Amino acid sequence: MQMEDLAYIRQVQAGDRDAFRVLVERHSRAIFRVAYRVTNSEEDAEEIVQETFMKAYRALGTFESRANFSTWLTRIAINCSLDLVNARKPTQPLTSESSEGEEIEIQVPTTEPSPERRVLSGEVRERIANAMGELTAVERTAFVLRHFEGRSIEEISSVLEIKGGAAKNTIFRAVQKLRRSLEPLGKVAL
Repeated sequence: MQMEDLAYIRQVQAGDRDAFRVLVERHSRAIFRVAYRVTNSEEDAEEIVQETFMKAYRALGTFESRANFSTWLTRIAINCSLDLVNARKPTQPLTSESSEGEEIEIQVPTTEPSPERRVLSGEVRERIANAMGELTAVERTAFVLRHFEGRSIEEISSVLEIKGGAAKNTIFRAVQKLRRSLEPLGKVAL
């Protein structure tokens, strides 16, 4: 697919705007998945997909064909996602609280008919969201790229612009933090 991407990139660089549409169709789902996992919002992820492809189109002249196009796009998407998360972080709490400072239980709809299952599922989702929220933006991004997207350490280090050893370390720290946060869930009978 990299060779096909390069052919379309050359067409775009030669002035064929329709060739870029093929690249968008080919890569938009993957970019959406990454953006959604970083922002945890479909609306934000859709916005990031658009912003990513606008930035990519404008910067296509700087794309070096020795790089993987999907990695380059992912890097742009991660930057856009992190910018959005960092811009909203002070104003958006990770957990909902009432005016008295008590946490409000969020009901998560499921297809399971059992009320007990629904409560447990909601607690698990909330615990996972809180655990992911405790990670730094870089840790969350590295974890998502490695464990949700299946990206290699080389790709992650390229996307995050860090050395391979630092990428491994970041993923390791994220996994350790998540394990500590989610350990009580292992004691619940599912």
